[in-house]
Amino acid sequence: MTESIDSVPATEAEWRSRLTPEEYAILRTQGTEPAFTGQYWRNHEKGTYHCAGCGAELFSSDTKFDSGTGWPSFSKPRNREAVELRPDTSQGTVRTEVVCKRCGGHLGHVFDDGPEPTGQRFCINSAALDLKTSGS
Repeated sequence: MTESIDSVPATEAEWRSRLTPEEYAILRTQGTEPAFTGQYWRNHEKGTYHCAGCGAELFSSDTKFDSGTGWPSFSKPRNREAVELRPDTSQGTVRTEVVCKRCGGHLGHVFDDGPEPTGQRFCINSAALDLKTSGS
């Protein structure tokens, strides 16, 4: 999704009309794209990653790193207040879900196996993101 988004839809029908089927499956129903398939997992362009659902600024390319997992990985959010962390036991294990605080969209998960200085790996679905490059 490349358009600028100023408001957050109120109904699931509005979300369905605004998002692509893949974006909807990930952001609204906690889906996950297959590893090594998303448009940003190997992307090295400079810029800011925004929520594909509402346009909130989430991550900077300056904190993006290659984790070898097949998903875009970041050592920290651009603004910690932009994301919410929630316990997730949906796969029979305890993980920490990363959610866009503005629209409640599922972004991915955070793990404690990232690089210093944070030691965290925010493993985020490409389809949940929209990159605004430094030149745009």
